[in-house]
Amino acid sequence: MVARKLKCALCGIWGAVLLLATGNAFAEYPLNLTPGVTDISHKVYDLHMLVFWICVVIGFGVFAVLIYSLMTHRKSKGAVPATFHESTTVEIIWTTIPFLILVGMAIPATKTLLALEDTRDADMSIQITGYQWKWKYDYLEDDISFFSVLTTPRDQIEGRAPKDETYLMDVDNPVVVPINKKIRFLITSNDVIHSWWVPDLGWKQDAVPGFINEGWTELSEPGTYRGKCAELCGKDHGFMPIVLIAKTEDDYQQWVADQKAGAAAAAEAATQTWTLDDLVARGESVYNTNCAACHQANGQGIPGVFPAIAGSAIATGDVAGHTNIVLDGKAGTAMQAFGAQLGDADLAAVITYQRNAFGNDTGDMVQPSDIAAAR
Repeated sequence: MVARKLKCALCGIWGAVLLLATGNAFAEYPLNLTPGVTDISHKVYDLHMLVFWICVVIGFGVFAVLIYSLMTHRKSKGAVPATFHESTTVEIIWTTIPFLILVGMAIPATKTLLALEDTRDADMSIQITGYQWKWKYDYLEDDISFFSVLTTPRDQIEGRAPKDETYLMDVDNPVVVPINKKIRFLITSNDVIHSWWVPDLGWKQDAVPGFINEGWTELSEPGTYRGKCAELCGKDHGFMPIVLIAKTEDDYQQWVADQKAGAAAAAEAATQTWTLDDLVARGESVYNTNCAACHQANGQGIPGVFPAIAGSAIATGDVAGHTNIVLDGKAGTAMQAFGAQLGDADLAAVITYQRNAFGNDTGDMVQPSDIAAAR
C-alpha cells in the first residue's frame, strides 16, 4: 500500500514537471475568460479575476491552516484533543469573515450587473431573431432586414475538403455596426430557444420565443468578431454562427446605402420574367443555403427524419401545392415557412430548382409573379 501511494505521488510530481516544461505548447489553451474588446467585457473580466483571486487566497489560507494543524497537532507529537464543544468567539469570527467577504464581492458584482443591463440612451437598435438554424437581423432605424446563414462549404462539413481557419464560423450576411455608438440588441426567437453569444462582447443572451431579451455593446475599434449559438437548439445547432463587423461611421453609412440598393435590386428582380436556366442556377444557390441542411445536397433527405426532394410527391405534383408548403411551411414538422424569409425571386428560383433537379425533371417553371400572387 505504501509503495502504491509513493508511486502515485511520483507520477503526480512527474506530470506536473512535464506540464511546466511544455508550458509553451499550452499557451493558446483557453482556460480563462476572454478579456473582450468592449468596456463592459473588461468589467466582466475584472470582476471574474477579482473573485478568482479572492478564492485563491481563501483556498491557500484554508489549506495552510489545515496542513499546519495536521503537522503540529498529531498524536506522535503528544497532542491532546481539546474537550470544549463550542466557542462563541469562534462562531462569531467564522460567520463575520465570510459575510464581509461576500459583501465585498457583492458590491462590484452589482455594479457590473447593473451596467450590463443598462440599455438606456442607445444610439441605434437591432432586433435579432433566432431560427433553426440561422439568425435574422432587423435594423429598426434604417429599415434594413436580412438573414445570416452559414457559408462553410458542404465539402468541408462532410470531410471531402480540408477545413479552413474559419470553419463553421463564416456567414453570408454578417451583422454590421458602427464604432463609438451604443447599440441595443433586442433578442428573441421564432421557434425554439437559441442563445446569441459573441465572446468578445462580454455577454450572451437567450433568444426565447414570445419574449424579448436585451443586451448592448459599444465598440471603439473596427474589427471582425465571431460567435455562435450557445443553446442546444436542434440538429444543426453547431451550424448557426455569428459574425459581427464593426466599421467606422463613414464605412457603416456606405454599408447602409449598399444594403438599401441591394433591397431595391431584389424588388426589381421580383418584377422580371426569368428563363428556366436562370431560375435553376439561382435556385441551386438558394437551396444549398436554406434547404440542404435538412433535405441534403443530393435531395435524398434523411430517412425517417427529413423527407427527400428527389421523386417526392410534392416536388413532382401540383405546382400550387408545392408553392404553398414552401411559403407557409407544414405544421407539426420541421418544415419552416419561408414566405417571410426569402424574396419572391428566390422562392420562385428554389421551387423551380427542386422541380427540375435530383431527377425530377418536370420542366415546370415558377416566376416571381406567381409567388406574389400566391402570397
